[in-house]
Parts: sequence; C-alpha cells; structure tokens
Amino acid sequence: MKLKKLLSGLFSVFVIAVVAVVAYFNQPYINHQVDKVKGMYYVHQGDKAYRVYNIKDAILFYNKGLSLYPKHYGAWHNLGNIYVAYEDYSAALDAYSHAFRINPKMMIARMNYGIVASELLGDFDSAIDQYKKTIKTKRYLIDIPFIFNNKLSYYENKAIAYYNMGVTYRMKSLYATDNWEKQRRYINRAIQNYQKSIDIYPDSYDAQYNLGTLYHITGDYDRAGRCYCKAISLEPTKYEAHYNLAVLLKRLGHYNEAYEEIDKAVTLITALDQNSGLLEYIVSVMNDISRNVYNNEEYKRYVKYRDALMAQKKLKAAKEEKENKKKLKKSKKMHREYGEPISEDRGPIFIDKKEVTEEELDEAIHSDFGSCPSFKYFDPTTDEF
Repeated sequence: MKLKKLLSGLFSVFVIAVVAVVAYFNQPYINHQVDKVKGMYYVHQGDKAYRVYNIKDAILFYNKGLSLYPKHYGAWHNLGNIYVAYEDYSAALDAYSHAFRINPKMMIARMNYGIVASELLGDFDSAIDQYKKTIKTKRYLIDIPFIFNNKLSYYENKAIAYYNMGVTYRMKSLYATDNWEKQRRYINRAIQNYQKSIDIYPDSYDAQYNLGTLYHITGDYDRAGRCYCKAISLEPTKYEAHYNLAVLLKRLGHYNEAYEEIDKAVTLITALDQNSGLLEYIVSVMNDISRNVYNNEEYKRYVKYRDALMAQKKLKAAKEEKENKKKLKKSKKMHREYGEPISEDRGPIFIDKKEVTEEELDEAIHSDFGSCPSFKYFDPTTDEF
C-alpha cells in the first residue's frame, strides 16, 4: 500500500516536472495563450458597450483587446462601424480591411468597406474590387430544417454586392461626363449588375427602381416602365417610382395615367416626407402634365366626378369626426363623474359603404397605390412599342 502511494506521488511529481519543462521551453506560446484570453475578455467588454451604444468605452475595450489579440476580426469590424459613425472614414477602411484579411470570408466587412470607399470617399475602384471578391467568396451552404440555414443570407449578400456594384458604376458614370464612351460603358455595367441582383432577389424595391431609372436614361422606356411598376408593387408608399413613372408616361403621351401617378407622388410626399422644396417642384411638373390632361374632354368628366366623390367623402369624414369628438367628450365626463375608463374609439372606418378594420384600411391603401394600370403600355406581350 505504501509502495502504491509512493509510486502515485512520484508520478504526480513527474507530470508536474514535464509540464514545467514544456512551459519553460514554450514560454512564447504560453504567453500568447494568456494574452489571447485577456484579449477575448476585453473584446467581450467592448461588445457589451457596443450593444448599448456606449461608444467611448467600446473603442477603449476593443483597442485594448486587439492589442493583446489582434486576430479578432469581429472586433475590427465593429471598430470600423464606430469610426464611420465618427466620420473617420480612413480609419474605418483600415479596420474593415483588418477584419477581412483575418477572415477572407467575412462578406459584411468587404461590403461595408465598399460602401464607405465609394459613397463617402469616392474610391470607386477599391469598392468594386471588394464587391467582386464578395461575390466570388465561396461558403459551404448548410440547410438543417428548423435549426440552421445559411443559404438565404449567402445569396442575399451576393444580391446586395451586385446591387452595390451597380450603384458604384452609376456613380462612376456621373464623373465621366467629359467622356461619353466611358459614361455609356459604366451605365451598361450598372444595368448588368442591377439585373444580376434582381435575378437573385427580385423583390428589391431599390434594385428595381434604380434599374428602371437607368433604362429610362438610356431610352429603353419599355423596360423602364416595367421596372417602375414592379417597384411600385413592392413599395406602394414610396413616391420616387410613382414620380418617375409619371415623367415617363408624360414623355410617351399617356397624360391621364401620368397625372394619376404624379397625383399619388404628391399625396405621398405631403403625407410622409414633408419636403416643401421637393413638393413645390413636383407640383410644378404636375401642373405641366395637367395642361395636357385637361385637353381631354373624357378625362375632364372623370376629374369632375372624382372631385365630387372626394368632396362627399370629406364631408362624411368631417361628420364622423364631429360625432367621435362628442363621444370622447361624453366618455371623459363619465370618467370624471363615475371613474369609468376613457374610450378613445374613433368610430368605424368605411370604404365604399363597408365597415373595415384598420388593417383592412392599410391593405386598401396599399392596393390603391400599389396598382399600376399603365403596365399595359409596357407589357412585352403587347405591340404598344
């Protein structure tokens, strides 16, 4: 028994001695691991500060963590985002480049680098280079039902990269006004990249709208109109596509439809944007279109009927609002006297004499603004063009 204890003790001493010898001859490795642990701790503290927008502490912790463990690409990426917020764009590019040099498959860092380089520093070629590398980046696609799926994010990132490359080529074309051949080449490349983005993700309002704008500029009115109509169906309450479609329809002589679209644009700007300068300009275009519209007797009758209907609806809405105010006043009185809860019910909502919920009202608004009656002029199956 004593011999067994002695052997066990000798073995423990031997193990400790071996560990000590290994540690002595691998001191740099041990120090590196210790620094790595400390660095990860400070990065973790930086992440906590970053999540609650405590930017000053986040910068302090990230820099401290990276000084100990400089290969933490997530910390470099977050630092890049912080530098963008502080408008230190050169430092942001440096941080992003550290991130994707450490992890070449970090597509978000490459795309952020591209956006800052092109849109904030005008370095279009560097941005395009990063977008191309993002598109070429190969990742293993994993699809475990109900658990994990990276297919969607992978393809979405490619779609965004193509879209951003389209934006960058469009911006390059704006700086090539002295060279028409270059400008046309850049516009064509922008069109190609927007189309590739749409091939992957067709439900992007921005891609459809921007592609439509370039087709419009290059005189391909058929494709431009289809892109505008698609954009309108995706985001009915964004005025830009309505306005551009109105300008296109006016150019093609479809004044009635042009007036309807610009009327929607004016309504949306008034309700959502409150940009008086923009509104004033678009109203002037609307007035120009209306001069052509009102030469059409049939449309005059339609406008008269529409205005009468709108006046009737406004009168009805005013009466309902008056009744609702009375109800609210009565409810407040009951609350003061008897402690009953105040009812702020605004009364029923009606569309075409049918009572609807607020959700149904939103759907009706989207249906109205999201329709594109003029699509028939751009349908490739017709002979309009």
